[in-house]
Amino acid sequence: MTSLSLIPSDISTSIALAICAIAFVSGTARGFSGFGSALIFMPLASSVAAPRLVAALLLIIDFIAATPLLPNAWTHADRKATAVMVAGALVGVPIGTYFLTVLEPVTTRWIISCFVAALLALLLSGWRYHGKDHAALSIGVGGLSGFCSGLAQTGGPPIVAYWLGRPISSVISRANIVLFFGASDFFSLVSYWFTGLITIESAKFSLIVGPIYGIGVWFGASLFGKASEQVFRAICYALIAAAVIVGLPALDGILRGG
Repeated sequence: MTSLSLIPSDISTSIALAICAIAFVSGTARGFSGFGSALIFMPLASSVAAPRLVAALLLIIDFIAATPLLPNAWTHADRKATAVMVAGALVGVPIGTYFLTVLEPVTTRWIISCFVAALLALLLSGWRYHGKDHAALSIGVGGLSGFCSGLAQTGGPPIVAYWLGRPISSVISRANIVLFFGASDFFSLVSYWFTGLITIESAKFSLIVGPIYGIGVWFGASLFGKASEQVFRAICYALIAAAVIVGLPALDGILRGG
């Protein structure tokens, strides 16, 4: 089996290389700052390949990468509070997956671009929820994150904005976030599998893109402490903004010289 045989039949070698490059850049952002990978990967990758393929690809890669973190997260998380939020994701993920399967690719790309732009604005604002903890609100945030994950694997910012604003230690909040996404990714895997989004081709393609993403994560982590975090976060925000702009379907004609 050669590397070329792992590339889906409906995408060219040049597009596969572009997706690999995007995976490296998004992995580097994730490794250094801990965020931004999906917000960079999805708009850019879905501009060159079908959103259904790239969403499934990112889900497979991210689930494998995050699985080793789950045992430690289970130990330190507030499992009761996380379970309430996971209940929302159990509803939100299938709904997001449904829209991914029925919407036209161009429509999906518009939604992804608008979602990512809104989530970038949330990150830039630095807003955190500091109000009281209500079960209905937790379920709502989990449902919103699950919907974003089911549609475009971009469920991170709502959860981060909620948990990092809670009056709990950073160890517990991080464990809650990791545990939540372990459950959310599992729901997405089941949902994607039953709707046919996860295919043999996407699984094989992940064998190429996954290691490159992993190298990007390692490279980004190696830069931590060697460069200003503020500067690198600004670069990440700029990359996300650029990904939104480049991913806009309205620019297709311009970018392709039409």
